[in-house]
Amino acid sequence: MFHLQGSQVLQMLEKSLRKSLPESLKVYGTIFHMNQGNPFKLKALVDKWPDFTTVVTRPQEEEMADDFDHYTNTYQIYSKNPQNCQEFLGVSSVINWKQHLQIQSTQSSLNEVIQNLAAANLVKVNQQQGIMYTMPERASKLLPSLLEAKNLPLESGRAKTINQEMFKLSSLDVTHAALVNKFWYFGGNERSQRFIERCIQTFPTFCLLGPEGTLVSWSLMDQTGEIRMGGTVPEHRARGLISYLMDIHIRALDKLDYPTYYHTFTSNKSIQKMSHSLGHIRMPCDWNQWHCVPL
Repeated sequence: MFHLQGSQVLQMLEKSLRKSLPESLKVYGTIFHMNQGNPFKLKALVDKWPDFTTVVTRPQEEEMADDFDHYTNTYQIYSKNPQNCQEFLGVSSVINWKQHLQIQSTQSSLNEVIQNLAAANLVKVNQQQGIMYTMPERASKLLPSLLEAKNLPLESGRAKTINQEMFKLSSLDVTHAALVNKFWYFGGNERSQRFIERCIQTFPTFCLLGPEGTLVSWSLMDQTGEIRMGGTVPEHRARGLISYLMDIHIRALDKLDYPTYYHTFTSNKSIQKMSHSLGHIRMPCDWNQWHCVPL
């Protein structure tokens, strides 16, 4: 196992992972942000260097002090050989199976290995899968072959305008975290709220404020480059607010050259409809998250 440190080595890793997109996207996005100052204090582990097979990004040990905080205790994994990375992932200094944790990857082929390791460590696993999207402008930079193979447009559409007298474009404040947490599918507890607060304080965010200056719609990203939390309060839904907001957010992040993407579940037809209306591209791989709890 090698712990990669130093900007030059991490930039080499980022460049190498870029060649393995989209399967490496979760890890690539994380390494990208590590190379932008590493605001989440993460580290990168590889099985060998420079000819690595498997990469794991995870927090530094001191960041993982709460054994029950799976929002912080999150690992991103990419492997060039998913069927044969079990030995590396089984090393105790790579993944701490004694904690509540999450594993994220854009490789559903890792499922068998993760299930085997969980069983060996007496850990219960809940896997969730989703559809991933990105904008054509980002795909043309990171995945030009995808656009060419499917003869897809090079530019996304624009969202419909909204009543800008009623809704004011702004950025999220940490005091907004409680409302975001209330409506986040994966949230609703104190640990998720702390994670949301950290994301608001760290990354570019966008929101819409209503006539009284209250939060009505929001969009924010996590440490992997994914727009992870977006929503609108129930009384203002079906007005195109989240579509308008995500369009602005994604374009702003694209100007910063961020590897921006997002996911939704197959059951969420409204977000899929929004994605198609904006001309966003469905990625050829799945979004995967394994929630692991020691028995």
